[in-house]
Amino acid sequence: MSRRNVLAAKRWRLEMRSRILHGMRLFFVERGFVEVQTPVRTPAPAPERHIDAVRSEDRYLQTSPELYMKRLLAAGYDKIFQICPVFRRGERGRRHHPEFTLLEWYRLGADSEALKADCRDLLQAVCAYVGRFPRFSYGAHLLSVLPPWEHWTVRDIFLERAGWDPFQSYDADRFTEDLVEKIEPALGFPAPAFLSDYPPEEAALARLRRHGDVTVAERFELYWAGIELANGFSELTDRREQENRFQECLDRRREEGRDVYPWPQRFLESLDDLEAAAGIALGVDRLVMLLTDASSMDEVTAFEPEHEP
Repeated sequence: MSRRNVLAAKRWRLEMRSRILHGMRLFFVERGFVEVQTPVRTPAPAPERHIDAVRSEDRYLQTSPELYMKRLLAAGYDKIFQICPVFRRGERGRRHHPEFTLLEWYRLGADSEALKADCRDLLQAVCAYVGRFPRFSYGAHLLSVLPPWEHWTVRDIFLERAGWDPFQSYDADRFTEDLVEKIEPALGFPAPAFLSDYPPEEAALARLRRHGDVTVAERFELYWAGIELANGFSELTDRREQENRFQECLDRRREEGRDVYPWPQRFLESLDDLEAAAGIALGVDRLVMLLTDASSMDEVTAFEPEHEP
């Protein structure tokens, strides 16, 4: 097939993508959120052990707008959202591109439970807006956006499907392998599913709390048809704890020979002014895949990462 015909064949999916983006913006604007734009290039990406930022001269392309958006929260912006490109080095596959689109939104005075309600309302609204409500086909599956949505804790699902408790004997490699191979593929059929309460070692920028006999990270992920769609937190606002986590992460990156990013001092200082808040990132391309019955991100983006203009 010629390059022209390849692009022509994508047209209906790209038009659907446009409608999905419009539906997202309508959803948030109607609920009083402010759409924001933050720098795509940053001197100091958020340190994460397994995510590598792309260099751009003396800066890095954003892996997420999170740090800048939290500075807006700390300045008093109570409900904000952004739809933007993000970049991650070395990511390429059916569900991964080195450049992709994230929807992120944040709420002051909220926690992860409020974000779960947002997710339910958002997906139902977008599905209705693009004619995929309440059910639609994805491959061999008939998916539904209607309740009930499954709710799992990490501990419960690992005990049931992987046969061990990551809170009693945490192993990072085993955790990731079992999550990807034994747990994720069966999550979110026919309706989306939430996976919550992660081990503290998986907290990233989430706050911790006691839950029964263990400490959990107030973090959740949203799955649909075995695909991870979103990752949300009750945000960590303790500056000292965040500094300790960043330093530990940067030390590990140094040991592993990865880039060691500059210290995000202004973000850390802003935590002194940040009240309780919650935030979430949702993969737009993956949602478009689901709603257009696509098997890869290549089908829902106009140009593949390797294509020249």
